[in-house]
Amino acid sequence: MYSLISSIFDVQSAVMILVGLAAFATIVTFATPFLETDKLGSRMKGVATEREALRQRYREQMAIEKNRLRQTPKGFMKDVVEKFARGRMLENEAIKDKLRQAGFRGQGPIYTFIFFRFVMPPVLFLVTIFYLYVINSFGLATMARFAAAGGGAFFGFYLPNLFVQNVIARRQESIKKAFPDALDLLLICVESGMSVESAFAKVAAEIGGQSVELAEELSVTTAELSYLQERRKAYENLAIRTGLPGVKAVVTSLVQAERYGTPLGQALRVMAQENRDMRMAEAEKKAAGLPPKLTVPMIAFFLPVLFCVILGPAAIKIMHLQ
Repeated sequence: MYSLISSIFDVQSAVMILVGLAAFATIVTFATPFLETDKLGSRMKGVATEREALRQRYREQMAIEKNRLRQTPKGFMKDVVEKFARGRMLENEAIKDKLRQAGFRGQGPIYTFIFFRFVMPPVLFLVTIFYLYVINSFGLATMARFAAAGGGAFFGFYLPNLFVQNVIARRQESIKKAFPDALDLLLICVESGMSVESAFAKVAAEIGGQSVELAEELSVTTAELSYLQERRKAYENLAIRTGLPGVKAVVTSLVQAERYGTPLGQALRVMAQENRDMRMAEAEKKAAGLPPKLTVPMIAFFLPVLFCVILGPAAIKIMHLQ
């Protein structure tokens, strides 16, 4: 053992050990760059692959939406509407705007909406009569049954409106959530030197993974900016189709920037911040409204269990004493 320790601390052995360590460190230094993997490249490749997958799903969903919404009117439905409906109803701008807000475009949805406006009242009237006279009358007199059937017909007339309003609400909710992020992307594109049309097209391609509805509206706006004589009309159509106050404010800023030549980037930056503040205020409003909504479930489900836990042992002792 002593000879081993003395040989290690020998000058010649120490020099050989240091030379070996230096050679090993040199080899490791030169070999490390060749052995390292391109982590950044692999991560960027993964992000690109995921982005392409999102774009593919977005394109497939957009294709489904276009096939569903761009149907041309034909067949029995068209014949019924053209026979009973007048031109004023088919050209009603209020109905068209409401259907556009719901994402239904073209003549097909208009014919479908008017067809169900005609068909649903008599259908629900007959269904109510059949139910009250054949299945269960609930002890109602004849006039009361006819009154209930009339109420069913009245409900049937407004049933298509309720359906469209429900679709509009869900569509606006999706657009409202993704719109601040779309404004940030639009701001980046504009400040990088892209034109407004190219910026809208780029944002529509990128935002599709988050909101297909917003991507669809931006794509339509891109097309309208290309072929409409007045760009202001394309912006106003976007506000009409969405029906959201935040979008209308942005459209107003875009129209003013287009008219007076003011910097578009500054206007978009301010509107993006305002829309983010609006989204945060909406979230805070929902959070503030949560305690009142939890009051009834707490009373109905939590308090009875709490009373059982607190009073249960006392009740058991009283039962044993008796």
